[in-house]
Amino acid sequence: MSRTVAVIGGGYGGSAVAKALDAETDVVLIEPKDAFVHAAGSLRALVRPEWAGNIFFPYDRLLRRGRIVRDRAVSVDPEGVTLASGGHVAADYLVLASGSGYPYPAKTETDSADEALDRLRVTHKELAGAARVLITGAGPVGLELSGEIKAVWPDKQVTIVDPAEELVPGFAAEMRADLQRQLDALGVDLRLGTALTGEPPVAPGRAETFTVGSTGGEISADIWFRAHGVRVNTGYLRDGLAAALTPQGRVRVTETLTVDGHEHVYALGDITDLAEAKMAGYAMRHAEVIAANILAQVRGERPTAVYRPSPIPAIILPLGPNGGVGQFPSPDGPTLLPTETVAEYKGRDLFTGRFTELFGTT
Repeated sequence: MSRTVAVIGGGYGGSAVAKALDAETDVVLIEPKDAFVHAAGSLRALVRPEWAGNIFFPYDRLLRRGRIVRDRAVSVDPEGVTLASGGHVAADYLVLASGSGYPYPAKTETDSADEALDRLRVTHKELAGAARVLITGAGPVGLELSGEIKAVWPDKQVTIVDPAEELVPGFAAEMRADLQRQLDALGVDLRLGTALTGEPPVAPGRAETFTVGSTGGEISADIWFRAHGVRVNTGYLRDGLAAALTPQGRVRVTETLTVDGHEHVYALGDITDLAEAKMAGYAMRHAEVIAANILAQVRGERPTAVYRPSPIPAIILPLGPNGGVGQFPSPDGPTLLPTETVAEYKGRDLFTGRFTELFGTT
């Protein structure tokens, strides 16, 4: 007997789990966007608008049997999903894959791919005319943005500020040292242990000369971007499912990635309380575990696939098409990636090729 699986969110993990379940279950993918947005390519799309179309993948070829519902979940209970339109999707299994929000340009702010492209082109023009760029946040997003800017405009002055005292803490010291070396070579002015004393007097992404105070003195720039501030998308979880939320709004999951207390409800990606970085690659690994467990349950078997975060974090952090650092976990500790490997594996195309197969595009 076929079972209905409602997947809430068509991001990295949601699309992957929907695809994996499509052949043997009735999948309903609930997603308000008209196309999947490959967020890892958004920063390059900003600096190279002629390339920006590569980050959008229509959903119409993702599923063969299942269906896409372009709507937003406003409430979820163990029996199904209530939609913003007022409709309801009943389901035997639920997969919560609603992800997180992040300031533009790392993530788009519209459900329309055409509108997102237009916004990127407008911001590109603003950035192109700015001599001095301020980035607040020295995490992977802020660092990648600096590398993309320098790859296109090597003479622009790029300043990154962050109140943290260390660069990407938690990763291997050798990798962090190489990252600092590459930033220095690019001419990026990295100011750690520095916080702004107030918000810049102009909106992010708008070209207008300003001066703002910081704990390290005044900073003048012609445009700025915010590269911090993750917002977990779990506000639609109510009734019994709300009890599974942590005080930070994340979803407590078991080792089989079921929501704590609900054997037919799963969660993946950024919204989970797993002790690991919130990265697309991890979300897609979560999808593999969830698909295996749901298929086992549909066949009347016990779900046995488990997910355990690695104690050693992994990262691939490009600095433009030809630079960057990375590390993978191994039995002997973190294995560092040469810059050439980072460029070949991710930096050149930012993984856009692998989504061509997932979404059936050419």
